[in-house]
Amino acid sequence: MTEKQAKKKKIPRQPMSERAPEVRKLNFDEVPLGYSAGTAMAEAQRCLQCKKPSCVTGCPVQVDIPGFVRQIADGDYSGAIQTIWTRNSLPAICGRVCPQEIQCEGECILGKKDEPLAIGNLERFAADYAMEHGGGELPEKAAPTGKKVAIVGSGPSGLTVAGDLLLKGHDVTLLEAFHKTGGVLVYGIPEFRLPKDIVASEVAALEKLGLRIEVNRVVGRTVSLDELFEEGYDAIYIGVGAGLPRFLNIAGENFIGVFSANEYLTRANLMKAYLFPKYDTPIIKGKNVAVIGAGNVAMDSARTAMRLGAERVRIVYRRSREEMPARAAEIHHAEEEGIEFHLLTNPIRFIGDENGRLAKMECQQMELGEPDESGRRRPVPIEGSEFIMDCDLAVVAVGAGANPLLTASDPEIKLNSRGYIAADPKTGKTTKKGVWAGGDIVTGQATVILAMGAGRTAADSIHDYLTIGW
Repeated sequence: MTEKQAKKKKIPRQPMSERAPEVRKLNFDEVPLGYSAGTAMAEAQRCLQCKKPSCVTGCPVQVDIPGFVRQIADGDYSGAIQTIWTRNSLPAICGRVCPQEIQCEGECILGKKDEPLAIGNLERFAADYAMEHGGGELPEKAAPTGKKVAIVGSGPSGLTVAGDLLLKGHDVTLLEAFHKTGGVLVYGIPEFRLPKDIVASEVAALEKLGLRIEVNRVVGRTVSLDELFEEGYDAIYIGVGAGLPRFLNIAGENFIGVFSANEYLTRANLMKAYLFPKYDTPIIKGKNVAVIGAGNVAMDSARTAMRLGAERVRIVYRRSREEMPARAAEIHHAEEEGIEFHLLTNPIRFIGDENGRLAKMECQQMELGEPDESGRRRPVPIEGSEFIMDCDLAVVAVGAGANPLLTASDPEIKLNSRGYIAADPKTGKTTKKGVWAGGDIVTGQATVILAMGAGRTAADSIHDYLTIGW
């Protein structure tokens, strides 16, 4: 290690300021406040500028991390965002919600003996600075190819494909079933974690590149894939996500007050129930709230319930803390805000009152046995450990499946044994000529950045098809 690198290692990782828990749990304002320019420069100076940067290898969309970090360290913020944009069209989103700790930052050399470089925080800074101060010219587009591409679904996967194909010179139209673009970014992730004006800003940047957007178009119902080809599209990408709710299949799930996380968060986020009465979307607020599950969606649901006025919110999870799939930062924020964790606890039935409304939940305590197919230790019931928990609102956040609306309408699209679209992992090609798929509709529920990585792979394959052939 050189003397210069040794000095850089002595610079501590720069923390990001946050709203105080006792204040933020009462509103939907964004929790982390971002870096100042001075803090961003100090953090960027920690980068060792490795000759073989493993952080880039850990990034599913292969952002030139050392390049943009060096530009921030030099005060060239416009240059930094331009460097990011060449590989990632959604940096403000990724800087907020990507699990950097297991991807780019997880591969950072600094993290071997110290804290890794705060790559996500720096990416967010560059994107936010560009939105606030302007600067940063959009990447230059290739000459028009005359080819038309339809993208079904406007989540992170579809938006990535759109950005990449626009830069390659193709004519791109985005078809969204909802009235707002963004997919899970707008219906699933709460305002306090990802402000919706951030999503709108990054979509607007794609529109400046020439993206056409058609909302309220439900492909598979109002129009078929074959009809899109008849309309003149040369290729289609399916990125509709995994929006089919999963339940526990226990007694009482039909009581009023039992929600899937998908519906609960969609009402609160996309339908703006948190702004009642400005928006009159109905939602049950609940006083004693139980959220079943321990992933990021469960944390989002629990923290939303707290902000909507719940007196007590509990995460109910059948495994231990070590097996919780949520990001460490999300668990930390939930605990700071007073969310309780009931671990090694499994619901076995919901109990309603005389009006059919949820009143209680019966649970059973668990212990961990041998690992299952997920690699996590299997929860085993403890005989005679049943107990009753007061609960007037339950949110089931145990994952989601593939919505069959589109796939059931086209028999040429083959599915795998779990009901997801079968697509070549190296190209995104489906079994129907001219159609690609990627993101959660192929893999099942995963992260934003993995969906974007799948979009990048598919975009390259679509470009080859449009210029070379299938």
